Amino acid sequence: MASLLLALIMIIRLRRIMDSRGRTIYMETMFPLYSLFGFIVLHMLMYAIDIFYWRKYRVNYAFIFGFKPGTELGYREVLLLSFGLGTLALAAVLCNLDMEMDPKTKDYKAFTELLPLLLVLVVLIILFLPFKILYRTNRFFFLTCLFHSICAPLYKVTLPDFFLADQLTSQVQAIRSLEFYVCYYGWGDFKHRENKCRDSNVFETFYFIVAVLPYMARLLQCLRRLFEERDPVQGYNGLKYFLTIVAVCLRTAYYVNTGIGWRVIVGIVSAIAAIFCTYWDFVYDWGLLNRQSKNPWLRDKLLVPHKYIYFGAMGLNVVLRFAWLQTVLNFKFDLHRETLATLVASLEIIRRGVWNFFR
Repeated sequence: MASLLLALIMIIRLRRIMDSRGRTIYMETMFPLYSLFGFIVLHMLMYAIDIFYWRKYRVNYAFIFGFKPGTELGYREVLLLSFGLGTLALAAVLCNLDMEMDPKTKDYKAFTELLPLLLVLVVLIILFLPFKILYRTNRFFFLTCLFHSICAPLYKVTLPDFFLADQLTSQVQAIRSLEFYVCYYGWGDFKHRENKCRDSNVFETFYFIVAVLPYMARLLQCLRRLFEERDPVQGYNGLKYFLTIVAVCLRTAYYVNTGIGWRVIVGIVSAIAAIFCTYWDFVYDWGLLNRQSKNPWLRDKLLVPHKYIYFGAMGLNVVLRFAWLQTVLNFKFDLHRETLATLVASLEIIRRGVWNFFR
């Protein structure tokens, strides 16, 4: 995968693809299509790192998640899957660029545009493959938890279900990429490499909806647990997701319609939601900031023997939590809008990986 990535960078630099007149068109069409795989691969890499350190510090994650004995994936298997998907995605990008620049295949632009869609179909086929190959037990376990999360609050909430729903809250940009797939290929824009999705009121409406779906699933899961367990903590947890939904909707509205008034409202509401979520991460999810603990401001039982790791993780969590500030403050970077959105989304995935370990 590293060699393919190096080859891609060299092709882009030597042929000055990003300096050409078609840069904007490429960034608004092909980049969102392929970035989907980047988000997935990054999340899988973070999960593999989590597994490595869970095993190192003897955390029985297989029992916690409820995996069948002997079926849980180790970090090597997760790395294999992530590198495999990354290799396929990079190979597709290289094929796309090569076919576009080759005079013999340049006339088949419609076919080159179909490569990302074909890759998505391959991934879906593998995911739903009923045969006992490619970790069928794990694939079906994932699909079951995903179905339960989508259908919340119809199913009893278990740890794997709400853990997966939490992961999805860090993949909002990937879910939006899936929406773009539907629009780009469903409306036939791929035939001319045109992005007319922004001109569609339907697309803009669903741009709001898909952004809050993961948070809505978690909110409904919290409400179900509140009524079943009579635990007020679940109500406060649900309030956290409700505030996040409001903040995400306002940020999305600001992304579509900028203005000073919107910026102030979005900044205030997003800051309140981020502070609430950060406090919840430290106190309830990680069990930290306990002044009465024998480890001041941490907790009695430490998974990692080095205390500075916890303080470093808390600081990193705060920094990554507030990465969204860029979308409001509009710092001037020499980056395309899509590139900046991808970087912010990647930082959120990294934050989620850190959160997973201490959770």
